[in-house]
Amino acid sequence: MLLILLLIAGVQLHCQMHTDRYMSSNEDLNEVDTNQSFSGRVVAWLEDRGLDPRVIVLIISMLPIIELRGAIPFAIWVFRMPWHEAVLLSIIGNMIPIPFLLLIIDWFFMLISKVPLGAKFTHWLYARTRRKGKAIQRYEAIGLVSFVGIPLPGTGGWTGSLASRIFGISFWRSMLFIFIGVLVASAIVTPLSLMGLLVVH
Repeated sequence: MLLILLLIAGVQLHCQMHTDRYMSSNEDLNEVDTNQSFSGRVVAWLEDRGLDPRVIVLIISMLPIIELRGAIPFAIWVFRMPWHEAVLLSIIGNMIPIPFLLLIIDWFFMLISKVPLGAKFTHWLYARTRRKGKAIQRYEAIGLVSFVGIPLPGTGGWTGSLASRIFGISFWRSMLFIFIGVLVASAIVTPLSLMGLLVVH
C-alpha cells in the first residue's frame, strides 16, 4: 500500500543518503547548504539519481516531516520554479497519501502493536498526538485546519490524519479539513519563501 511504501521509502532514503556520496555542481544547492537539513539531503539524493525537478518536488511533498512546507521553498529557491507551479505540485503531493493514510492507519497501528516495540511506539505517538491535538478535540473543523495549516514542528497532513482518526472525525470531513489546512499552509509558506525568509525547511 502507498502509506507503507512511503514509510519504507523514507527509511531507505534516510539510510542510503548517509552511505552515498553526493557530488553536485549546482550553485543553488551550495548557496542554501541543503546538506544541513533532512529535506536537503533527500532533495540531493533524488537529484543525484537524475529525476526531474517536478517529480522531486512531488515526491518530497508526499513524505512525512517534509510535506508541502519543505517542498515549496526547495521548488522556488533550488529549482527556480515559478511560485504557482511550486505551490500546485506541493499541494498535489501533500494530499496524495492522505486518503490512504485515513483508510489504513487504524489497521497499520493495530498490526505493529502486536509486537512490544510497535505497541510502545503506537502508545507514544497516540499520546503525543492527543497532547498536541487538544484544539482538534475541542473545535474539530477549525482545530484540524489550524493543526495542519500552521507550519510548526509536529504538525501537517500526516499527523493531522492521525489526529482526525484519534478524535473520530469522519473520512470525508477529515479530507476536507486537511485539504483546507494544506491550502492555508501553502498561503503561509509561499510568501515567506518568496521573501527569502524560508529558504529550506
